[in-house]
This record gives sequence, structure tokens and C-alpha cells, in this order.
Amino acid sequence: MDTGNSNATTDEKKGFVNETACVVGNTDITTSNSTSAVSTSPTKLDRPAPASKVDPLKLKALSMGLSKELKILLVKVESGGRQTFNISEVQEHRIPIPLSKISITNTAADVIRACRGASLKGKFKESYLPPAFSVKPNIAAETPIPRDKRNPPTPSIYLESKRDAFSPVLLQFCTDPKNAVTVIRGLAGSLRLNLGLFSTKSLVEANSDHAVEVRTQVQQPADENWDASGASQTWPCESSRSHTTIAKYAQYQASTFQESLQEEKESEDEEDEEQTPNQSAATKAQKPVGKIIKFGTNIDLSDPKRWKPQLQELLKLPAFMRVESSNNMLSHVGHTILGMNTVQLYMKVPGSRTPGHQENNNFCSVNINIGPGDCEWFAVHEHYWELINNLCEKHGVDYLTGSWWPVLEDLYSSNIPVYRFIQRPGDLVWINAGTVHWVQAVGWCNNIAWNVGPLNSYQYQLALERFEWNEVKKVKSIVPMIHVSWNVARTIKITDQDTFKMIKHCLLQSIKHIQILRDQLVAAGKKICYQSRVKDEPAYYCNECDVEVFNLLFVTSENSSKTTYVVHCEDCARAKSPLLTGVVVLEQYRTEELMKIYDGFVLVSMILSSLIVTF
Repeated sequence: MDTGNSNATTDEKKGFVNETACVVGNTDITTSNSTSAVSTSPTKLDRPAPASKVDPLKLKALSMGLSKELKILLVKVESGGRQTFNISEVQEHRIPIPLSKISITNTAADVIRACRGASLKGKFKESYLPPAFSVKPNIAAETPIPRDKRNPPTPSIYLESKRDAFSPVLLQFCTDPKNAVTVIRGLAGSLRLNLGLFSTKSLVEANSDHAVEVRTQVQQPADENWDASGASQTWPCESSRSHTTIAKYAQYQASTFQESLQEEKESEDEEDEEQTPNQSAATKAQKPVGKIIKFGTNIDLSDPKRWKPQLQELLKLPAFMRVESSNNMLSHVGHTILGMNTVQLYMKVPGSRTPGHQENNNFCSVNINIGPGDCEWFAVHEHYWELINNLCEKHGVDYLTGSWWPVLEDLYSSNIPVYRFIQRPGDLVWINAGTVHWVQAVGWCNNIAWNVGPLNSYQYQLALERFEWNEVKKVKSIVPMIHVSWNVARTIKITDQDTFKMIKHCLLQSIKHIQILRDQLVAAGKKICYQSRVKDEPAYYCNECDVEVFNLLFVTSENSSKTTYVVHCEDCARAKSPLLTGVVVLEQYRTEELMKIYDGFVLVSMILSSLIVTF
């Protein structure tokens, strides 16, 4: 086989062979034979060297194993009806480091060798985030909180100028792990944001037929959540879903406002009837069912053509609050995630509820009240989410996928402090990573909201933790964290050591998962087909269990159709076919490509980073 670049030279005077091996870039190697590997041996001399010319010391050195060997692996592929070979890997032969000793200080080549030398049986499973890297604040939850401390004051920042809004101190305060939520008062005024672009009137004029998801709910006080009979307070917060248009919801919003004005006028004409204390207690014992209201939610403002003036107005915000920015992890997903890296609008009447939740994958969120009415917020630090999860289980509602409205007394008795505050028109609420929160409209108002992912260690840790918890609970992670981590490593220079270590470890674990699985498939005789990603191609999830599937895709045709294909994870693919019969394994990144990204991802000093930005 002629590789075109390898050659061997002889030195008859010294009587030994001087070998040189060369890497053959991306050149295909064509052969008529069907072998999938090629081995080379020292070139034979035309005639033996005279015995007197042989240096015994050099022969001894070779016998002691001081020579180095380059191992070239070839991958057989089909091209144009003939068999060709691509170079898969060139590696120096050396004793691999045990897999258990591999860390982020090792090179990608060390990781690959360790994986190949591990000889593991069964599926390899390790966490992407070691506990030793945790940066969570230490909160003493065991210490009983006095009643007057269970409603801590909400951090509120009053902006007086545009300069205040762009101060680095504001970013530092909002993303501080100790601060669960921050209310930024007067943001719209200081930045001269034209919130009128998001008013109901402007929305109708812009796109009256735009789709609106409607949640039908029962109107009741913000700190109460009564069951259907009105006999006791409960956690489940039921609502039915339907759809309408912006124009039709605008009519509903206006009609309820007019009805309210009429009711107020009629009540003023009547004499106020005072209740005795006993009557008041009896009323609290059993509440009448409130009236039915409709909440217009999840209105998609992602289309830059339809909503150009609205989206351009939001570019006035500081970079860390914007829908898109270089230090926002959600800007490195590579595709649209509606409501997360795009803007969503909410049209409300009094009593409209957004039930309790943490944001998808614990990302931060930005919410601006357009007005004219207020909203009331409740928030709890991420530290207490597991306690709230336990309370949800106790009351028969799923924490991750269910609809629930916490009973405040249950939280207080569990030693959980709750922030409670009013968001006025023009106020921006910054929900920090992992904060549990729920919201109710006090008046008639619109809100706009989206998610951001600041590239800091606290945000990244919480995002990865929820990514792994979602897999345990069989809930889809809306943010494909492995995919995002590789994209960040490829494009962003990280200066924070904690953030760097977490991302690097995630990449390390990803390479280990991929290489061990790849070797197991090859050893079992399974063909792996390379198919590189294309621009804007989304991340993939298993069609059965919704887990993220990165790089190695297990693909089957749906209902024997050759035009419809679905992606599975290895577990679900083997559940359908233990030997993967009828399953095509696609590889989207070559090993060398991931190795290059991994080795190129290094911690950058602040000084070097500023020089890169300057030039």
C-alpha cells in the first residue's frame, strides 16, 4: 500500500534502519483489499551489513525497548462504490494512566489511552460535576428562623441614571449566590425604554392574529390557595389550557377592566356592611369559590421580522440582561429555545397566576412589568428547593412537572424564608440561578420575560445539577448542557478558575463516555458512520426518554419509513434491539476534533483576556 508520505532510508555504514513515519492529514487511502488495518515493518536491506560494521551497543539499545512506535489506525469507509480508508488516529505507544487517575490536568490523548486501557464492561456512568467543585453558599438551614425573619427584605436597587444600569457592581450584585432575587426599580426610566411597544394596544396593532396560550384559573388572594370546595388550603394549582389570539385576548382584558370599574361604582352606592369578628372567622373557615379568569401566557416574540421594534428596544439593556450576549450560555446553544433565548409575553388580568417553579435547568431569568398594574412575587433561595420538593410530594403534586402554589404556613413551619414583594410598571425582576418563585397579577398588566445564563461557576453548577437530576426523574432538560459546554469551550475564553474547572471536568467526562461507548461498539462489530453536524443543527434528545444524546446517535427509521428517522440513546436503542439490529450509529464529531477542543480549552488570565479584546 502506497501511503504517499511514508518512507524508509538505510544507512549501510552503520548497519541499521532509520525509520520515519509521517501523518497523512485527511488524505483518503484507497485499496482493493478489504483489510481495515495496516502494519508496517522495518525495510529489509538489499544486502546484510558486514558483521564488523554492526554496533552491538545500538543493538542492545533496540532490544531494551528504547525505540518508539507510531500506531496508525485506519477506518474503512465506502466512497463512490469503492473502499477507502481514512486515518482515524495516530498515537505514541506508551503505558496508559489508569482511568481512575485521570483528571482535568491530563491531555486528551491521556484520556483516550486511559479509556482504551480500562476494558470496562457494561455502561460507563459517572457524574459530570464532582462535589469537590461546589461553590454554593453555606446557609445554616437547621437553625430555627424567628417568625419575624421568615419574610426577609427583598434586595431592591434604585437606578438614577443610565450609568448606574451599566455599572459592573450591578452585575456582581445580581449574580451573587447569596442573593436569590433582585428588584431593579426605575430601570425603564433610567434607560428610557419605550415600554409602550409592549402595551396591549401596540401588540394588537403589530400582530393581532398572533397566537396566545390561555390558562383558565380561579381568582383568589395571592397568599391563599383553596381547594375546589373552599374547605381547606392546598398545594395543587389546577388550570385548563386553550388558545386564542392577541386581538381576542385584548378584548377580554378590556372587558374585565370595564366590569371592574362598574362593580366599584355600584359598591360605592351601597352602604358598607361591617362584619363581626365571629362572622369574619366563619368566612375564613370556608371560602366561596372565586370567579373564573383567563391568563394569556407564553406569547412568542422570537420572530425578528414581526417584532423588530420591540426586540430592538431591548438592546438598550445592560449586556448581562440582554436576550443575546457573548457571556450568556444560552447564546451558545446554536438554536432557538422558545422562551429561554427568545422573548415571551404575558397578558394578565387580576389574579393571573404563574405557579411555583425553578427556571429550566436553573437558569437566571429577567422579567419586566409593562403595566399599567402591579404584580406580586414570592421567592425562595435555591438552597431550600429540596424541602419544597418534599412538600410537593407530601401534597401529591410533582415538583418538576406539576402545577403548585405553596401554602405559606407550610413553608414557614419548615423553616423556609420567603421573599415577598411588589413589581411595579417599569421594574425589572432578576431571578438568580435556581431561585424558586411564583407570581400573581395584582392589576391588569403585561409582562415580558426571558432566560439568561451568566458564565459564572454558580450558574454552571446549578445548571449541571438540574441536568443530572432531570435524567434521574426522566424529565427533559430544555437546555442541552453537554452540547452547550462543548460550544462554550470552543468559542469562549474563561478567566474564572472555578467556572473553568467545572466546564473542563464536564468535557473530560463527556470524552470518557464517548470513547468507552465507541470502543465497546467497535469491539462488538458495530459499524459507526461519520456524519458531521451542519449549521444551526439542533441538539438531539432520545425519542423515548428525552435524555440528551451527544455525538453518538442511535438512529432508527420510524415505521419502516426511509424518510423518517428518530434518535435514541444507547439504553433505549438496546431496549428495542439488544444487538442493535436495524440501528444505525452516527458519529457527529471525530475524536481528533473533540481532543483539539479539549486541549485548547485553557484558563486565561484577566490580563491576557483584556489584550485579546483590545486587539
